[in-house]
Amino acid sequence: MQATKKILVKIGSNVLTLASGLPDTERIAHIVAQIIALKKKGYQVVLVSSGAVAAGRSVVKDAQQLDTISQRQVLASIGQIELMKIYSSLFEDHNSRCSQVLVTKESFRTRQHYLNIKNCLDALLKSDITPIINENDVVSITELMFTDNDELSGLVASMLSVESLLLLSNVDGIFTAHPSDPNARLITNFNKEEVDLEDAVSDTKSEFGRGGMLTKATTAMKIANLGIDVYIGNGSKDQILKALLNKETGTFFKAVTSKPSPVKKWVAQSGDFSKACIVINDGAKEALLSDKANSLLPVGVSAIKGSFKKGDVINIVDSNNQHIGLGKVAYDSKEATSYIGERGHVPLVHYNYLVLS
Repeated sequence: MQATKKILVKIGSNVLTLASGLPDTERIAHIVAQIIALKKKGYQVVLVSSGAVAAGRSVVKDAQQLDTISQRQVLASIGQIELMKIYSSLFEDHNSRCSQVLVTKESFRTRQHYLNIKNCLDALLKSDITPIINENDVVSITELMFTDNDELSGLVASMLSVESLLLLSNVDGIFTAHPSDPNARLITNFNKEEVDLEDAVSDTKSEFGRGGMLTKATTAMKIANLGIDVYIGNGSKDQILKALLNKETGTFFKAVTSKPSPVKKWVAQSGDFSKACIVINDGAKEALLSDKANSLLPVGVSAIKGSFKKGDVINIVDSNNQHIGLGKVAYDSKEATSYIGERGHVPLVHYNYLVLS
């Protein structure tokens, strides 16, 4: 096993939770021991962990009287403390330290906030402290929540330019058909050209988690395209981290060789933070999709839909509403609207801040 400089491990609720809905402390202890072993081999490890709501259930017994949103807020609020007690104690058993980092989707919306989180995580790693990241369900607004922690882990993995992202679930990986099919076989090296993703994976969500295998596979492909190796495996198996990194089990998504710039990584991960979009004409579409590097000029814009601020990441679509890419805008929607179809202005989206689909 070749040591990588930095890896991210994402653990799903279905790995950390017993059938009763309570935390599986024995399984958590085994995963922490694996992380410690990797750190001793020279790895820097970042952990994205679900399980707060489950941990809250172990303490709060009468939350059923609340509405669904309030119930989740209460369980998460109490559960974050309980979950971190478990993690902190287990890391201390190995003479190591961990920290809690709670984020919301809005935390990544602007480049300034994005870099602030990155600086925090880098500082923790330099201090030999393992960051444990989770979405702050206490304050997250439903429509602005991450799809699940797979999406969050992908964003953080890209942010930190980790070498490997390990997604732990309660299944062995991606199969050629639904795992219940007796003819289904595990795909060890994923190639999207050879696999019909819709047929191969189930989007059935686990009892305790928000996401399904389709989300994991989609996240894995997206992150691999950003230059990061991705592994999907069964977190309930012993020594799963070592086995995945050795490619002895699970499904592997190989990273592309060409890596985008750090800014373009942020842009690529920020596509759904704004509901606004830029509609471009056929000439601009042809220019952007050509082999030549081009910026998006106001003369190529046919319409602005919705409002945005300078520096926001906005979706770019063609006249048929087909997605073309994402871009960080150089001015706000009011100014952009006033320049539609005009020449002589700086690019609305410079090539350095443009990511095509």
